[in-house]
Amino acid sequence: MITVLYIDDEPQNLISFKASFRRDFNVFTAESAEEGKKLLDANKQIQVILSDQRMPKTTGIEFFESILEEYPDPIRILITGYTDINAVVDAINRGQVYKYLTKPWSDSDIRNFIEKAFEVYKLRKDNKELTEKLLYLNDKLEFLARQSLLS
Repeated sequence: MITVLYIDDEPQNLISFKASFRRDFNVFTAESAEEGKKLLDANKQIQVILSDQRMPKTTGIEFFESILEEYPDPIRILITGYTDINAVVDAINRGQVYKYLTKPWSDSDIRNFIEKAFEVYKLRKDNKELTEKLLYLNDKLEFLARQSLLS
């Protein structure tokens, strides 16, 4: 099951999100970026993160940017009630956001975006594992070739 974290300072949005998607996904919710970071620290298996852009203290983009180094793998989706081209550009450039959605959202759109984001997550993870395996096998092959040359 896909594990999703949704961060929004509006409790009603969190309740609605959890009610809509709790059967489809393993859903965590947070009312602030700080709370979202704590949930990430406690639940390393989170694969998709959705965040509202306009929140007190920390914007969604700032939150995504702040977690990039420690949590590069989860796929990030920014949700906002405002259309702001600068926010879109910042989301892509600074927060490495996969999708940008506007409120109010359609449940089917959110479901599709989460599923597609998980596909990207899985592909990246598989690619990373295969690359590590290939590098290991290449090192082993080089070692065996050196041994063969020496004997």
